[in-house]
Amino acid sequence: MTEAIMKGRGLTKRFGSVTALNGTDFDLYPGEVLAVIGDNGAGKSSLIKCFAGAHPPDDGQMWVAGEEVSFKSTQDAREHGVETVFQTLAVSPALDIATNLFLGREVRKKGFMGTFFRQLDKKGMRRMAEQYLEDLGISTLQDITQAVETLSGGQRQAVAVARAAAFGSKVIILDEPTAALGVRESGKVLDLVKDLKNRGLSVVLISHNMPQVYEVADRIHVQRLGVRAAVVTPDTASMNDSVGIMTGAITVPQEEQQLSAS
Repeated sequence: MTEAIMKGRGLTKRFGSVTALNGTDFDLYPGEVLAVIGDNGAGKSSLIKCFAGAHPPDDGQMWVAGEEVSFKSTQDAREHGVETVFQTLAVSPALDIATNLFLGREVRKKGFMGTFFRQLDKKGMRRMAEQYLEDLGISTLQDITQAVETLSGGQRQAVAVARAAAFGSKVIILDEPTAALGVRESGKVLDLVKDLKNRGLSVVLISHNMPQVYEVADRIHVQRLGVRAAVVTPDTASMNDSVGIMTGAITVPQEEQQLSAS
């Protein structure tokens, strides 16, 4: 059996009197797109934020590439090869595309100017940024010096995904990447998801859009009331089945949950 690239067991997260995660499990395998779906309050965002390092769990265990981890910050997660594109994108509108790609990971000039004066290698970063975008097949971003505030919603999403892809060595988590986009721009983002998979990266996609989920996902993790209600595939469960599990109209026995997750 293939070893999970990212795994969680018994994850619990509380916010005061509210229990967002109630001992949930999670499995992501190498080179797959795993969709995470669930109704509002199901705990899907809290689950993902545990692996992103934004909300460390109160209880439970997590592993990345076979190593047990305990992330205290998003930087911890990044150092283990887990990159997250949150719904807020966290891009800096006033800065250009290249600068946004290297935000927090700026490259200094080599030698004395970089070491002593801490000067940034802007030309080098622009050159590398162009290469990243070319490798991802992103053709909508022509001018690497263009300010992000002048870009469309889909183009901003492409910048955020490109940044994650450039530095995420193992896993990329996308939180509702098409929520505020039109049909055409959503299609381009889904193409990016497919490209990431083709590059061998594992992708976690959180989405409310069931047709999009069924278009790109290899497996679907259904979260309900703070726990994993089921793991299904587009071949074995219809959209109606997934929605039924999500709402509680369909109940999956515990033994079948374990089987479908492996």
